[in-house]
Amino acid sequence: MTEAILLVGGKGTRLRPLTVHTPKPMVPAAGVPFLTHQLARARAAGVDHIVLATSYLAEVFEPHFGDGSALGLHLEYVTEKEPLGTGGAIRNVAERLRSGPDEPVLIFNGDILTGLDIRALVDTHESTGADVSLHLTKVTDPRAYGLVPTDDTGRVLAFLEKPQTPEEIVTDQINAGAYVFRRSVIDTIPAGRPVSVERETFPDLLAAGAHLQGMVDSTYWLDLGTPAAFVRGSADLVMGRAPSPAVPGRRGDRLILPTARVAPDAKLTGGTVVGEGAFVAEGARVCGSTILPGAVIEPDAVVTDSLIGSRARVGERSVLTGAVVGDGAVVGADNELRDGVRVWCDARIPAGAVRFSSDQ
Repeated sequence: MTEAILLVGGKGTRLRPLTVHTPKPMVPAAGVPFLTHQLARARAAGVDHIVLATSYLAEVFEPHFGDGSALGLHLEYVTEKEPLGTGGAIRNVAERLRSGPDEPVLIFNGDILTGLDIRALVDTHESTGADVSLHLTKVTDPRAYGLVPTDDTGRVLAFLEKPQTPEEIVTDQINAGAYVFRRSVIDTIPAGRPVSVERETFPDLLAAGAHLQGMVDSTYWLDLGTPAAFVRGSADLVMGRAPSPAVPGRRGDRLILPTARVAPDAKLTGGTVVGEGAFVAEGARVCGSTILPGAVIEPDAVVTDSLIGSRARVGERSVLTGAVVGDGAVVGADNELRDGVRVWCDARIPAGAVRFSSDQ
């Protein structure tokens, strides 16, 4: 296998305000754009040609990655004029592929952090003679996902929408968002209109008698679609729980980028990342959080499981837990921000304006 399609066109609406100025795959995780981890893992599996299917803020990708030579890859970029969905995006880049009709093409999503054995998925695809092979993973609570039951040989039997009742939960296997397509199957996807592989392509192939093979790989898997998940994924990369050859430093409790500054008595734990040019002041405590480039954490602030945007500022003694602070925003001193709060880009919260506890 020598080529892949990487789907990076989504708007990342669940991650806003982080994605107001930055496409989701380019938000830094463990010190580099998340996409860097995916590209590096694909390269390590033997892929050398990748076509990026872009749409939202498409102009950001090529200036950063160029032709891919720095990563040992050949990258190409195809931009959708209108969003085409997963299947439509795959079909839209087909003319850039070099594979023959029966050769495998790896396809993966730009928001999944996984330890998938990519070579094993391709080997399964080739050994079973499948038309499409899917990475499946097992989850404890599958109600939020589409279910993919298989027979005892791994052949896919059905695609079931999110179950609503216990009786509908016939398997704990879900579609994990990585596929291998026989090249000729890609050409059967309708061109020029939105298509969902999950709701249209795969069920139609199954109904037509095509061979869809599932491979269960229950190593690390995380959908980075929400701020909480993104922060967790970044921390897991830093601590070595999630695999990537692209983490720019040693695995451990923290990752401090070269031009970042951290006061000697500041405490960084839980896979915290301090980005380029950021500053963590004296007495601050930061756990399991991502501090993006140029951000400032002022003295005695406490930041836990949060993501602080580029050039943002967290004021003295402020306490943030499970919060997202957008690029350029300022949280004044003595504020308390709790789980799920999102401070929009360039917003200003005055000192002592938001609290969940008494002022004593």
